[in-house]
Amino acid sequence: MGHSGIDFEAVFQALPGAVALLTTELRFLAANETYLSVTGRTREQVVGRYVFDVFPDNPNDPHATGARNLAASLRRVVSTGERDTMALQRYDVEYRDRPGEWEERFWSPVCSPVFGPDGRVALIVLKVEEITELIRARRPQDRGGWAQVLEAELYTRSRELQEANERLRWAHARDREVALALQAAMLPAPAELARHRAAVRYRPAVGALNVCGDWYDLAELPGNRVAVAVGDVVGHGLPAACVMGQLRSALSAAVRAAGAPSAALDALGLYARSVAGAESSTAVQIVVDFDRHTLAYSSAGHPPAALVHPDGAVGFLDGATDPPLGARPEHFPRLEATTGFVDGATLVLYTDGLIERRHEDIDDGMKRLARCLTRHRGTDPEVLADNLLAELTPSGGNTDDTALVVVRL
Repeated sequence: MGHSGIDFEAVFQALPGAVALLTTELRFLAANETYLSVTGRTREQVVGRYVFDVFPDNPNDPHATGARNLAASLRRVVSTGERDTMALQRYDVEYRDRPGEWEERFWSPVCSPVFGPDGRVALIVLKVEEITELIRARRPQDRGGWAQVLEAELYTRSRELQEANERLRWAHARDREVALALQAAMLPAPAELARHRAAVRYRPAVGALNVCGDWYDLAELPGNRVAVAVGDVVGHGLPAACVMGQLRSALSAAVRAAGAPSAALDALGLYARSVAGAESSTAVQIVVDFDRHTLAYSSAGHPPAALVHPDGAVGFLDGATDPPLGARPEHFPRLEATTGFVDGATLVLYTDGLIERRHEDIDDGMKRLARCLTRHRGTDPEVLADNLLAELTPSGGNTDDTALVVVRL
């Protein structure tokens, strides 16, 4: 039983559409009565079995592509986390009581993701609408005439639509490659600072579009100080990568000139007003003074950096957070706060892709981050960065990109 006494199993079985629930390994987990009825299978013949063992392509048709097309659609859902609507498919089904004989069938499938608590695809909902009878009703007895032409036209246009979708996916994939190359070229090389140990990471999202816009920056300042920043541009793809490059460069120059985090973000906020697409971007700037053992920081709507003490205690630098860039109609000076640290502590800056999950409060993600940091306290920055991504990023990949900076203090 579910919420409010609703029996969701009964609801699933009573759905008027033909619906099946699949695992990410493409095995049937459940199928409702309508699905079993239209496919001519029993529950025992379906549940627990691999989809294409139950419904292979017609071996008597050398041009059969139904199974291959459906497999590609299901795998796209798993990899992108997005719904996939297929064009009309001819996908013959073997008669249950006449092995070796196949019935010509036409279907309109839709595959949708179901997400687990970790934000990755856990299950797939396969909904199919059979239109075989519609096609047959328009066929004359001699299978000639205008009805056959209409049927052929419908099938041809559906295949053309599917081919157009494939070309569009290829174009999106190409845009992703170009955006990632531009992003990599504009981010600073992950070389260690001259006197201090640091690690940087950028991990793109798994989807074809939700990439780029997250960035990091490290700069040595006079007086044994280091400026560290991360930011997140609203948007994705090539436009976000271009905006990211402008904001990262502007903040890197501003902190070198101003020296103070709040002054640097002030300058960046004014600059962002003149950059299309920079509105509502977030950033955090921190200046580490190794001689005074202090962290001066300022945040423009960004998740707070974490300070890991040698004993494993974790604190978040949330004492100077203002709205994102360009969010206020008038300019106001940015807040700034200062905290101390001891030798052996670790500073961790990150973007929201590391902690946010679908249908989860961001505080849960920050608690998960704190626990991971405590477990791995004292490890080398390079090792810690790898552990954070391995443990906090879903194994199937995140739906948002992630930037990460780890500095040993």
